[in-house]
Parts: sequence; C-alpha cells; structure tokens
Amino acid sequence: MQIDNKFQIGQTVFLNTDPYQSERLITSITVLKDTILYTLSFGTETSDHFDFEISTEKNVMKMLNN
Repeated sequence: MQIDNKFQIGQTVFLNTDPYQSERLITSITVLKDTILYTLSFGTETSDHFDFEISTEKNVMKMLNN
C-alpha cells in the first residue's frame, strides 16, 4: 500500500472555510479505504478534514471579508 498524503503531522495549515484564517496544526492522519482525513488542532479543539479543505497559505481576502 502506498499512501500519498499531501500534508505532514506537525505541519501548520489553514482551514479554507475559517473566516479568521487561524493557524491549525496537523496532529494526526487517518487513512481510510478511499480517502485520507487530517486531524487539525486549534487550541483544545480538534476536527477532521479532507485535503481540499486545507491550505498551507492564509487566505487574506477571506479575512478582509469578515
């Protein structure tokens, strides 16, 4: 089995849907049959996301529209 994850554990990322573009940390990677889920931590909160929901760069335009 070869796993092609786009992000690494410990990497700082941004959630595309977050209007504040807060930094999040990838704390785990879950490999499922047809997809990979990334667990993002923000303070004491965690949430699981697909790769298309995550960016390595802050979306400044989203912050300005907030």
